[in-house]
Amino acid sequence: MNSLQPTQETTLTGHSELWPRPSPPEAFAARRRRLREHLTGSAVFASGWARARNFPDNRYAFRAESHFLYLVGRQIEGALLVSDAAGERLYVPPEDPSARLWHGHEPGVAELSLELGLDVRPIDELGSLAAAATLPPQDPRAAAWLSDQLRRPVLAGLGAALGSPDRELAEAMIALRLLHDESALEQLRQAARVTASAFSAGMRRTRPGCREAEVGAAMQAAIAGQGMNLAYQPIVTVQGQVLHAHRQDGIVQSSDLLLADVGAETPEGWAADVTRTWPVSGRFSATQRDLYQAVLTAQAAALAAVRPGARYRDVHLASQRALLECLVDLKILRGSIDGLLACHAVALFYPHGVGHLLGLDVHDMEDLGDRAGYAPDRQRQLDPSRRYLRLDRDLQPSMVVTIEPGFYQIPDLLAAVEPAGPLDKALDRERLAAFQDVRGIRIEDDVLVTATGYEILSAAIPKTVAAIEAAMAG
Repeated sequence: MNSLQPTQETTLTGHSELWPRPSPPEAFAARRRRLREHLTGSAVFASGWARARNFPDNRYAFRAESHFLYLVGRQIEGALLVSDAAGERLYVPPEDPSARLWHGHEPGVAELSLELGLDVRPIDELGSLAAAATLPPQDPRAAAWLSDQLRRPVLAGLGAALGSPDRELAEAMIALRLLHDESALEQLRQAARVTASAFSAGMRRTRPGCREAEVGAAMQAAIAGQGMNLAYQPIVTVQGQVLHAHRQDGIVQSSDLLLADVGAETPEGWAADVTRTWPVSGRFSATQRDLYQAVLTAQAAALAAVRPGARYRDVHLASQRALLECLVDLKILRGSIDGLLACHAVALFYPHGVGHLLGLDVHDMEDLGDRAGYAPDRQRQLDPSRRYLRLDRDLQPSMVVTIEPGFYQIPDLLAAVEPAGPLDKALDRERLAAFQDVRGIRIEDDVLVTATGYEILSAAIPKTVAAIEAAMAG
C-alpha cells in the first residue's frame, strides 16, 4: 500500500491510465514468507527517519530504507519490521495528536494492520533484539538506534564488510531481490511509462537559448504530476562529457547535444533509469549523427548478448568491441580491434560500465557493496576497461538491468594519453577534432531478462536518429 492516490495520465498511445497503482498486500506477504524460508534466526529492518535540512523542522522528503520497502511497501517513518520463527511484526511509533495540526491524520496501528495485512504493534511493545540480524541502513539516526537495540555497532551505509549474522541476511535478501516478482515488474513498468512522458516533455521544451534547467523542470513536472518522485538526482546538460553533471545552469545552443539521464520512482520505491541524447536544433549534424549511430550500434550489440545464462561482463565487452569497430570505421582510432582492446583504447571514450542492476534503487542493492553485483566467485577487475563495471553475474529471467554505453570527449582522459605510447599511436587527434560538436552521448534503457531474451521496459522513448528527429519536429 502507499499513501498516494492514483492520478490520471494519457499515455503515448492515447489511452487513459491511472498512476501509480499500488501492489496488493499479498505481494509483500509472499516476499516476507520467502525471506523467512532463508532465515535460521530473527531479522529486523528499520525504515529510518526523514533527515533535517539546516534545522530540525525543515526536512528532506522521507524515503524509507529499500530493504524495508521491499518487505512492507509503505513509507512509514520510524518503523521496524521484525521477522522470526513466529512470523512478522511491524512496530510503529505512536501517533502524536499535536502533530495533526501540521501534518493531518496518520493511520494508527489498527488501520495499518488492516491496510498491510500484517501484525502491527506500538513500538513500545518491542522486546529484545540482541540476537537479531540486520542490514545497515543509510540513515545515521536509524543506524544509531539499531546499535542500541541490537547491543552492537551498526554503521550507516557499511554494507561491504558485514559480519555474521548480517552477512547471511544480506545473501538471503540478494537472492530474493535479484529476481523480480510480478508486482515488482509491474511497478518497474509504471516507472518506465511515467519516465517516457518526462522525456516527451523534455524534448518538447528544448529550444536554442533556453536553460538546461527549463528542460529539467519540464521533465520533473511530468513525473511529479503523475504522483511519482525522481529516482535520483537528474542529469540534464549539454556538458555530456561530465558523467554525473548535476548542475543545470547552462544555456542551450543550437549546435549542442543535450543529454538527459532521468528516472521516475513509484511510491513503493521502484525506479526507472533512462538516458537519451538529442540535438537542440532538432536535427543531428553529420558528425553528431555518426557518433550517435556508433553508440546506438554499441547498445544494439550489448542487447544482442542479453539472454538467460549470459554473463553480464560479456554484455559489457560486446558493447566495447562494437564501439571500437565504429570508431575505427570513422578513422578516430586505428589498429586492430584486438590490439585496441588490449591497450584499453575503448576506455578513452567509454570509461564506465555498460550498466547495473535496477529495482528498488537506481543502482539496486549497491548498499551491500559488490556482493550484490558480483557473483561469489567473481571480483571487480582494476583495468581501465572494467574497473567501473558494477555487475558481473549470469543473467536470469526476471532480472532487470540497464544497458547504457556512451561516447565522451573527456579532456582529462585525452590529456593523460602518454606521448608515443600505444594509445597515442592509435588515436588520430586531427580526425577527432572534426567531431568537436560532440561532448558526450549516452543511450540507456531499462531491460528485463526474459525466458527467451529480453524486453526493453523503456522502449516507448524515442531512440533512433529518425525517431528523435521526428519527436523534436513534433
